[in-house]
Amino acid sequence: MRFRVVPAAYVFLLRSTTAGDEVLLQLRQNTGYRDGHWAAAAAGHVEEGESVTAAACREAKEETGLVIDPADLVPVTAMHRTHRNHDPIDERVDFFFSCRRWSGEPEIVEEAKAAELGWFPLDGLPDPVVPHELFVLDGIRAGDLPAIVTHGF
Repeated sequence: MRFRVVPAAYVFLLRSTTAGDEVLLQLRQNTGYRDGHWAAAAAGHVEEGESVTAAACREAKEETGLVIDPADLVPVTAMHRTHRNHDPIDERVDFFFSCRRWSGEPEIVEEAKAAELGWFPLDGLPDPVVPHELFVLDGIRAGDLPAIVTHGF
């Protein structure tokens, strides 16, 4: 069997305030992965036959109720990551986008999977944040994130 990776799309919804940029995060619950951690408000697996931008927009709608035009997604980085446990589900390629335009007001749509939803300053994130997502958020804040990164190797 050939080596395979699981693709996922993440959308960091950003807004500007007088105090600086804020990001919308959700507090994970009942997912089986990093429950009790803050994470991107919209993220998930790319489905078979689906583009990564379509997946990003679909996840935003499913998780926050927001409608995003794919043209409003800004590529941030691609991350190749592993947990080094040889479990195929933990061999990933993650595509991170930022977005500053959408239709609607964010809300928790998947109530069983998200305990809270909130805006946080990029320089004042809650604790804990999912580690690989924190790496990307720190890079966004610092403005020095490479186009391709690795995590866990």
